[in-house]
Amino acid sequence: MTDTHMTDNRNIRSILIVGGGTAGWMTAATFARILGPDYAKITLVESDEIGIIGVGEATIPQMATFNRMLGLDEDQFVRETKGSFKLGIQFVNWGRIGHRYFHPFGRYGLDMKGVSFHAYYLRLRQLGEAPDVDAWSLQAMAARDDKFMRGIDAGNSPLSDIAYAYHFDAGLYAEYLRGWATRRGVRRIEGRIVDVARNPESGLVESVALQSGAAITGDLFIDCSGFRSLLLGQSMGVAWHDWSAWLPCDRAMAVPCASVAGITPFTRSTAQAGGWTWRIPLQHRIGNGYVFSSSFCSEEQAHETVLGAIDGAPLADPRLLRFQAGRRARGWEGNVVAIGLSSGFLEPLESTSIFLIQAAVTDLANLMPAPGGGPPDPRLAAEFNRLFAIHYDRTRDFLVLHYTANARHGEPLWDHVRNMALPDSLAHKIALFRSSGRAPDYKLGLFSRDSWLAVLMGQGILPQAHDRLADRAPLDEVAERLADLRERIATNAAALPAHAEFIHGYCSAPRGSADDKAVVA
Repeated sequence: MTDTHMTDNRNIRSILIVGGGTAGWMTAATFARILGPDYAKITLVESDEIGIIGVGEATIPQMATFNRMLGLDEDQFVRETKGSFKLGIQFVNWGRIGHRYFHPFGRYGLDMKGVSFHAYYLRLRQLGEAPDVDAWSLQAMAARDDKFMRGIDAGNSPLSDIAYAYHFDAGLYAEYLRGWATRRGVRRIEGRIVDVARNPESGLVESVALQSGAAITGDLFIDCSGFRSLLLGQSMGVAWHDWSAWLPCDRAMAVPCASVAGITPFTRSTAQAGGWTWRIPLQHRIGNGYVFSSSFCSEEQAHETVLGAIDGAPLADPRLLRFQAGRRARGWEGNVVAIGLSSGFLEPLESTSIFLIQAAVTDLANLMPAPGGGPPDPRLAAEFNRLFAIHYDRTRDFLVLHYTANARHGEPLWDHVRNMALPDSLAHKIALFRSSGRAPDYKLGLFSRDSWLAVLMGQGILPQAHDRLADRAPLDEVAERLADLRERIATNAAALPAHAEFIHGYCSAPRGSADDKAVVA
């Protein structure tokens, strides 16, 4: 294993990003924005011969934060990527066949007197006096009727805080960021990398060689080479942590289809015998796919299933992708930092891939050494790797929760994941919620307490007790305040415009402005 920091005496004068696509261009754009042109020369090398694996058509609300950081105009961004808006994810047949639930973005209700809303909700539910928790989510209620709008300044109204994300064409998004970044000084080089040169003494990467014979040097190398992990995995030899024992799906069959009437403001995930299918509505088409386990479903069965699940006529032949769930032992090794698929992969069940890119590049930008300050402090790499593990490991637990908490008895895949040994961290979370109603509430990591609540209860895990702090308020007062809040949310949700109407009024993409592209959700 090489040192986890740069060992020579050079400052960082040049940053070379290896690979384009969503990961490469999000990295380039972030560096151009946060570090600026005076920090270091930023170069990105990519080959148009290598296709983009668009693991990012569906996103989560952190994507809006990223776009705001760059200063992107949201309406232009949605138009350029033929996008739509997303209020959450609908899960169909996951707990059991015929059952569905919704994972909304944002929070449920309002905390009262320093006690969480969900503690009061669980108190009423245990008394049989509370309906489904969706009634206290503006996003969930709006999604039921295909409605959407951005939040407005309306005081303590639910309309003041509307959390949302996007659906978009990942190929178009990479093109959009490419133009944005190159206009701000990022240099792009076209070429296929055929070799990596490392210093025989320090083990640091010194240059990459292109098929043309050119060699490109750098001080810091960002590996955005996708599943190949050309620098971190192949060249630096950083070990892979295989998580297929917990996440056995290892294939995806993707196909776009023609749009149908309306544009739903949510992603749909439908459990199938061998995995699950996705549905992601864009302005010009619908993205579809089937994530499945080759141990429980053949490619022929997957092909048949995904074509049988789409709403409109297919716009391309289904495309097969192979993958393995897991992550590298470290994301930063020597003078190489991996971003995106080169650092790890988690199936797109909760649309986490772009967030993991965003988190890594933001953490890296915040941990970059000061220019002119000599070689980076090794503690910078150690801190990056600590955050890297937190982001991946906590996201893994959240995805595994969807699988293990199911009642689809008699189906081999679902019997397997229901009975498998869980990561200790997840087993603890489930046991804690069952015994006391306490859901994870992280300051670091992706999913909020309310997201955990949505999936824990949606998958049928119900607590035996609630936080006793909720007993401090009189029961009739709790019931009255929750009923009032529920009514206000229903009234506001009913007043929202239709999602398609909102898009048409603010960010409708020109028809026929780009070719349809088959990419993974």
